Amino acid sequence: MSEVKPTAVVLGGSLAGLLAARALATAGARVTVVERDALPAGPEPRRGLPQAGHVHQLWSGGARALEDLLPGARAALSAAGVRRVPMTTDMVALSAHGWYRRWPESAFMLAAGRDLLDWVVRELVLADDAIELLDRTEALGLTGTGRAVTGVRVRADGTGRTLDAALVVDATGRGSRASHWLAGLGLPEPERREVDSGLSYASRLFRAPEGARDRFPVVSIEAEREGSGFGRGGVLLPVEDGRWLVTLIGGRTDEPPATGAEFLRYAHEELRHPLIGELLTHAEPLTEVTVTRTTANRRVFPERSPRWPEHFVILGDALCALNPVYGHGMSVAARSAVALREVVRRRGGLGAPGLARRAQRAVARTVRTAWDLATGADVFYPGATPTGPTVRDRLVSAYVGRLLLTATGNGRVARRVTDVISLEAGAEALLAPRMLLAAAVGPLRPPLSGPPLTREERTAAAGGGVVGVDAARRDVHPQQA
Repeated sequence: MSEVKPTAVVLGGSLAGLLAARALATAGARVTVVERDALPAGPEPRRGLPQAGHVHQLWSGGARALEDLLPGARAALSAAGVRRVPMTTDMVALSAHGWYRRWPESAFMLAAGRDLLDWVVRELVLADDAIELLDRTEALGLTGTGRAVTGVRVRADGTGRTLDAALVVDATGRGSRASHWLAGLGLPEPERREVDSGLSYASRLFRAPEGARDRFPVVSIEAEREGSGFGRGGVLLPVEDGRWLVTLIGGRTDEPPATGAEFLRYAHEELRHPLIGELLTHAEPLTEVTVTRTTANRRVFPERSPRWPEHFVILGDALCALNPVYGHGMSVAARSAVALREVVRRRGGLGAPGLARRAQRAVARTVRTAWDLATGADVFYPGATPTGPTVRDRLVSAYVGRLLLTATGNGRVARRVTDVISLEAGAEALLAPRMLLAAAVGPLRPPLSGPPLTREERTAAAGGGVVGVDAARRDVHPQQA
C-alpha cells in the first residue's frame, strides 16, 4: 500500500509559485497550484505578468538555486536559447562613478525574455507527477482560524469549492490579498514598508545587427541621481534568437517614451551617454513600446508578527516586491523556494508544529540582501518614503558609493561587489576588512575615457561601420584584470 502524501496548495502559477510547488513536492508533498490566468502552452505572454516585456535576468545566485530545485534546468534553458553572460566580462556599464572595466568572470546571469524563462521552468515543474495545475481558478480566501489555516476557497467557471491543505503558500505577487485574508481570520496585518522611487520603464524588442547576434555584451547606463537627467537610464540585454531587449528608465516627473520614434530619441539624447541610442540605430524594431509604472519596493514582515497561523507561508512578490531595475525578483524567488524546502525537510513534514513560522523566517533571510540593495538606492529618490533617507541610509550609501568608485579601478573589489549583486554572497561580504581597506585606498587604475567596447564589437553592432563617439579611442580588452 502506497504512502499517502500530505497536501499543499500554492496560490500563484508564476515562477515563484511554481518553484515553491517543486520545493514542496521534493520534500514529500502532493501539491496543487492555483492560478487565476490561463497559462500559455509555449513561451508566450500572459495577462497576469505585465512586466514580462521588460528586461529580466536570473542572477547566478538564483540560477544555482534553480538548478538545486530542478536538476538539469540550466541545460534546458541553454537548449531553449537562454544565454549565460559572465559578469563583468560581458557587461559594458556606466555607473555614477564612471565606466566599469570588464574584469574576469566572478558571477554570471542567465539572460532571456521572461516568457521563455517562465515557459521552460513551467514545463520542468509540471513534469513532476506530484504537482497539479488548476489554472483559470481564482483564490477567494483562507479557511481555518487565527491559530491554523486549513485550506483555501477557490472559484472556477462560477463554481466555488474548498481545497483542504496541510500547508497553503501565497505566491500571488504584488496583488496578494494575504493581509485581507488574515484579517478575516481575526489576525492583525503584518508590518509593511514601501520605498517608491517613482521610476517608470519603457521597453522594446529589436533584431540585433547580423554581426552582433552572438555574444554581444549587456549594456547598462545607470540612472542619474541628480541634475536635469535625474532618474534617466537604460539597459540593452541580448536575449534569445539574436534579439536585443531594451528598457529605458525615467523619473517621477520624466517618464520614458511610449512611441517608437521617441524611444530612439530618448536613448540618443536623454541618457548620460548615447551608446544605447547609437547601437539601436542599426537594429530593427520588432515590437511596439511597452510601459510599466508599478516599480515600488514593497515588503511585508510576517516574521515579525506576534501572532502567525500554522500552515500558511507567504513568499515571492507577495512577500517582497522589488524595483525591477535591479533584476532580483526571480533569483529571490528561487532562493526562497530552496529555503522553504529545507525547513520542511528539517521539521519532518508539512504538519510539524511551528513550521510556518520557521519557514517564514527562513524565507525572510533570503530576501534581505536584495531588499537592502534596492531600498538603499531608491530611498534617495524624492518622495520615495514619507520621511526620506535616515542617517543610517546616508552612512551606508556613502560607503557603498565609495566601494562602487573603487570598483571602477580595482578588480578584486569589483568582483566582490558583483558577488553580492548576483546573490552569490550576502551584503556582509562588503564589510570584510580587506574591503574596508580597499575602499579607503580607492581605485588602483585611472578612469576609463569611454565605454569598454572592443573594436570588433563596435564594428559588428554597426553592420560593418564603427559605432560610437568614442570609437577612435583606445580599445578596451574585455578581460582586463
